[in-house]
Amino acid sequence: MQGHRIFKVKFSSVYPLYIQKAERKNRTKEEVDRIIRWLTGYSPAELERQIEEGVDLQAFFDQAPAFHPNASLIRGVVCGIRVEDIDDPLMQKIRYLDKLIDELAKGKAMESILR
Repeated sequence: MQGHRIFKVKFSSVYPLYIQKAERKNRTKEEVDRIIRWLTGYSPAELERQIEEGVDLQAFFDQAPAFHPNASLIRGVVCGIRVEDIDDPLMQKIRYLDKLIDELAKGKAMESILR
């Protein structure tokens, strides 16, 4: 079965977009990194390596050391679709990250974002 096109997008191409979105709302790159590391279990060095190696989103999430067990608590709508209702596990992980970055940009406290 053919996967979604988004699965082959390089993480290094969406990462700056996450940072830009956060910075437009007076949030920081460090906060974006903290969210990504919380969700995926990557260390700062491992996250940097994933960016430098240009892995796609599928590899980025497949290689995540420890996807956070509380990720299933992430609820809400991204791109008009409820993240908790997404059937494809990889697409759901991608949308979980999108949702967390949205919450950061909307001014939510880190304690609330990092369930």
